[in-house]
Amino acid sequence: MFLELIATFVAGLAAAGVVLLVNRIAGGRLPKWMMPVVAGLVMIGMTVSNEYTWAPRTKATLPDTAEIVTEVETQVFYRPWTYVRPYVSRFAVVDHAATLRNPEQPALRITDVVFYQRWGAVQRLRVLVDCDGHRRAALEDGVTFGAGGAVEGAGWIDAGAEDPVTQAVCAEG
Repeated sequence: MFLELIATFVAGLAAAGVVLLVNRIAGGRLPKWMMPVVAGLVMIGMTVSNEYTWAPRTKATLPDTAEIVTEVETQVFYRPWTYVRPYVSRFAVVDHAATLRNPEQPALRITDVVFYQRWGAVQRLRVLVDCDGHRRAALEDGVTFGAGGAVEGAGWIDAGAEDPVTQAVCAEG
């Protein structure tokens, strides 16, 4: 975030420098308001560009084993351009490399769901998925595994067959 702020200020200063150079070449004929207006527009453009390119840049850093299961697009009134084209402010990823299976319970799988947010820290949630029952549970304190891999103390939620996390984890085969 800090580096983006510095880059935005540098872009504004560079734009002001270009206007200053053009004004010198033009013999001082440009209006005095031109420099701050152009610098401000460039800084706004840089900010908008950073908002729209954050998700693709972040996704490019994900490993090949990661699958994006959900994205949240944002529209806000103080950014009117988002009504024309919303931007992705957060998304969730299932990392297939982290998926664990028990041969005695083939329908149950444990995986990590990783949540990325534009101005927030990356969060990781360990999830237990029941592929046959289309349900999942966060692995928290109190969840234990008994003999043969039976799960005890899980707070199951009925995710349904259309749940993107369940679909991604259970599609692994």
